[in-house]
Amino acid sequence: MNYYVYIITNKYNTTVYVGVTNNLVRRIYEHKMKLVEGFSKKYNLNKLIYYEQTNDIEVAIAREKQLKNYSRAKKEKLIYEFNPNKDDLYFKII
Repeated sequence: MNYYVYIITNKYNTTVYVGVTNNLVRRIYEHKMKLVEGFSKKYNLNKLIYYEQTNDIEVAIAREKQLKNYSRAKKEKLIYEFNPNKDDLYFKII
């Protein structure tokens, strides 16, 4: 099974959220349709700008925790190296 650590943002790229899932397409769809209560819905976070894939849930959870503890600058550097234009990657994975 595949697991994904992902980062989403809003259309202005002002707020980011780090999450983990076993179905990236479904999870981002849930964010886009505002089916997820909480932080992402409150701040209108629905644009997938970064993700990583692994087949080990423990690795995915550990990586999520690591990214959540990154400074904003470190997250921005990681995102920039992966997706310099901060394009919505959802449309590339569906």
